Amino acid sequence: MNVEIIDFPETLVAAIEHRGSPDLEHESVRRLIAWRIEYRYPPERYRTFGVHYDDPFTTAPDLYRADFCISVEQEVPLNSYGVVNKVIPGGRCAKVRHVGSRENIGAARYLSETWLPASGESLRSFPLFFHYVNVGPNVSESEMVTDVYLPLR
Repeated sequence: MNVEIIDFPETLVAAIEHRGSPDLEHESVRRLIAWRIEYRYPPERYRTFGVHYDDPFTTAPDLYRADFCISVEQEVPLNSYGVVNKVIPGGRCAKVRHVGSRENIGAARYLSETWLPASGESLRSFPLFFHYVNVGPNVSESEMVTDVYLPLR
């Protein structure tokens, strides 16, 4: 895999906080999509992210946490969807591009378990996150593009 070290810019996001089983993430994502449509944040202009605080393969389902986010230019007001303001902090990151299904992105495990120990780098205190480069009902699984970011010191 081609790992790049990049400087990720601080990014203000509108986020849905998912808490609970990874099998129920689609419900949280549906709420975010409904918010995105109502408040007019089209995916062509506003990037889509997932911030994963826990590994879904090693965390008990009731303890699992992830935020699903949309980049915004200003803070969003209180709303009935539960969308809140958050920031993805800027800084150095290892980045790998994954093409294909988002069901199980092996690039995330590769960065954490293979590349990081051999790299001489150390982690920053922010979790691994994903930029879902292309989203929407017209994107087939084989065409999905996801950039995986591992925050570094």
